[in-house]
Amino acid sequence: MQKIIVIDDDRTYLQVLQRRLQQTGNYEVAVYASVATALQQPAQQVNAILLDMMLEQESGLDGIPLLKAHFNPTQLIMLTGYASIATTVEAMRRGATDYLAKPVGLHEIIQRLSGSTTGLVTESPKPMTPAQVEWEHIQRTLLAHDGNVTATAKALGLHRRTLQRKLQKHSPGR
Repeated sequence: MQKIIVIDDDRTYLQVLQRRLQQTGNYEVAVYASVATALQQPAQQVNAILLDMMLEQESGLDGIPLLKAHFNPTQLIMLTGYASIATTVEAMRRGATDYLAKPVGLHEIIQRLSGSTTGLVTESPKPMTPAQVEWEHIQRTLLAHDGNVTATAKALGLHRRTLQRKLQKHSPGR
């Protein structure tokens, strides 16, 4: 039986995912609302960690090296509703082994946990829309300024409120 840790600040999502993974009979699942709470647990070897990128009080990105050192997972999969190329690259650079955009189905999570990609449809890349290009540029600039909205707005030549409005919107569809 594989040991899995799921870290997400959405308690309902945690309960549903934990129950559904355990119902398969293949996973022992521990859930936590924050990286800090997970790190309070005794160090142990786990098969995988599913980590939300945007936690209430902390960034999942910042927790990647700490979680890897503490639990030594075979896989560390980032889950996010704010997927962008810049955050994907940063997550991988920090040690994530995979990256999934929410909403993601249980079937796809299980495929990634098993290391299987059979059945996943790979499409040829489509050209990005202007809105997607703008979103990627904002995300890269935000990452370069360590999430500082004021510094990012200045670097982009935008008013801070304008940037905040753009960030409030979800990323443009792919």
